[in-house]
Amino acid sequence: ETGLILPLGEAILELACAAAQRMAEAGHADLTLAVNLSPKQFRQQDLVGRILAILARTGLPADRLELEITETTLMADIDKTVGKLRELADHGIGLAVDDFGTGYSSLFYLKHFPLRSLKIDQSFVRDITRDESDANIVRTIISLAHNFNLSVVAEGVETRSQLAFLRTHRCHTVQGFLFSRPLPEAEFLRYLETTGGRVKVE
Repeated sequence: ETGLILPLGEAILELACAAAQRMAEAGHADLTLAVNLSPKQFRQQDLVGRILAILARTGLPADRLELEITETTLMADIDKTVGKLRELADHGIGLAVDDFGTGYSSLFYLKHFPLRSLKIDQSFVRDITRDESDANIVRTIISLAHNFNLSVVAEGVETRSQLAFLRTHRCHTVQGFLFSRPLPEAEFLRYLETTGGRVKVE
C-alpha cells in the first residue's frame, strides 16, 4: 500500500546477492540463490536494469541467481511479461514459478515463458503420504516439469516419508525443515562445511 516493497525488495535482493557471493568466495561457488520477486517489483519498467546493476555491484554471476515469481504475477500482462522474462533469461538469470498449482497453472506459460523451474507449493506436499488427491497433484506437477525439461522443487518437506515419496517420483530438489530451519549466513556456512555441501537425509 505504501510502495515500500520496492526499495525494501531491492535492498533484500542486494543483501542476498552479496551474501551468495561471499559464500562463493568461501568455496561454495556451486550454490544458486533463489529470491522471491513481488508483483510490484516485477512491474517496474526498469526491473532488468536494476537487477543487472545489483549483480554488477555484488559480483554474483547472473546464472547463480534465480528469481521466484508467482503464477498470478506471470499472467497479469502476457505481452510485457514474456518480453521481460526473455530479457532476464538472455542475461542468464534463472526464473522459477513459485507456489505452482495455487494460481492459474496455465500450460500457456510453460510453453512460452523461458522458465528454469517449478516450485510445488507446500500445501500439496504436506499430505502427499495421506491424501491421494495431493499425491496425484504432486505426481502430475513433477511429470509436467520433466516433460518441459524444467527443474522441479518441492517446498515444505518435513518428514522422511514425504522425502521418500518425492525421491520415488523423481523430484529434482526438495527444501524444508527436514534438512534445516532458516539460518543466518554464518550458521549456514557452518552447516555447509559440516555437510560438505552435500546434504543427505537417510
